[in-house]
Amino acid sequence: MMNLNIVIIDDDKAQRDILSGYLKKIGCHVFSCESGNNCIPILENQSLDAVITDYRMPGMNGMEILQRVKEINPEIQVIILTAFGTIQDAVSAMKSGAWDYLTKPVDLDELDIKLQKIAGHNTLVRENQLLRSQIADSSLSTELIYKSQSIADVLNVVARIGDSKASVLIQGESGTGKEMIARTIHRVSSRRDKPFVAVNCAAIPETLFESELFGHEKGAFTGAYERTKGRIEIAENGTLFLDEVADIPLNFQVKLLRVIQEKEFHRLGSSQTLKADVRLVSATNKDIQKMVDSGSFRADLFFRLNVIPITIPPLRERREDIPPLVTHFIQKHASLNRRPITGISAEGLNSLMRYDYPGNVRELENIIERAVILARSTVITTDDLPLKSPDENNVTLNDSMTNQVEQLEKRLIAKTLDLTHNVVLQAAKLLGVS
Repeated sequence: MMNLNIVIIDDDKAQRDILSGYLKKIGCHVFSCESGNNCIPILENQSLDAVITDYRMPGMNGMEILQRVKEINPEIQVIILTAFGTIQDAVSAMKSGAWDYLTKPVDLDELDIKLQKIAGHNTLVRENQLLRSQIADSSLSTELIYKSQSIADVLNVVARIGDSKASVLIQGESGTGKEMIARTIHRVSSRRDKPFVAVNCAAIPETLFESELFGHEKGAFTGAYERTKGRIEIAENGTLFLDEVADIPLNFQVKLLRVIQEKEFHRLGSSQTLKADVRLVSATNKDIQKMVDSGSFRADLFFRLNVIPITIPPLRERREDIPPLVTHFIQKHASLNRRPITGISAEGLNSLMRYDYPGNVRELENIIERAVILARSTVITTDDLPLKSPDENNVTLNDSMTNQVEQLEKRLIAKTLDLTHNVVLQAAKLLGVS
């Protein structure tokens, strides 16, 4: 069965009906038109895989339809139908971008073969797009910006484990740069020329985990019209990055554990054993040890993932990284947005240094991007930053808390002195002070 969306264009109703009936029988979704002009709205508004069109028709001929299809979407494949005596027309169409041609009367077995090739081609295109989207792009794979010793320590660990096959678990709050560290691990490893495949475990429905990671065979389940590689197979000899790994459902954790232990797996719907040669790097923003203690995450899988633990501290614990990050983000977004921003005022930087960044580096970049776009001059000031009100509130809150603590301390000391009948040494001993 083929899950293809196909348009048939032919002024011969009998020919349209024969093709339409056959295509529906093999699982295709079919649109049928008697002319090229009638099919234009379908071409413009539907997600299509192929067009099967007669070459010689009133109005638009096959060549004109081919040109229009390629203008609308170059990824739609076109098969030309032609009479035996006009094969040269079909050959000309193929030179102009048609996928193939068929002579009339159409041999349905031959049509089936050509459509299977289109389905296979589309699968390869999707897999290549997946790989391209997940291989490190310039925004993720260039330099790491830091000044703190804590990040230097993280990178020292990364450098030492580059050529190891051991699994790595990266922990840290959202926005701290866990994926960037994962890509850095891949980039310094002997697998650097192989795929880096990222999987957001939190975004995969529970019922699709096995198919997504292991792949599936044609017919493995309803809607599985063709064999599809899973992420493990796509990452062969490279690095598989499991982001938000704590969100993997319990019923799949044991299957992932087996892959790690046995270095092999099966596609869904197949008994064929496939080798799993991947470097596994995982990340989470959750306390996975607590999840193990509560029984919501398997202890044996945690131990397998956590061979080399890396913890990325939040930005509020490494404020010395803020100035170089600010400079980097200003340069980046000034260039991207073609804005003549040259820097930030001292007051603006001080404001940024005092902020706690619950969203970490990602939040800092968003703040700078907005400031670059909205800045009233070539230098970002506090007026351009969305931190003024929260910052002032924090100062007021901190002052208030300090006063409350001082009052509590005074009351505690007074009560302790009263308890010890003003014997200072005894009161100090009870309070644990000298």
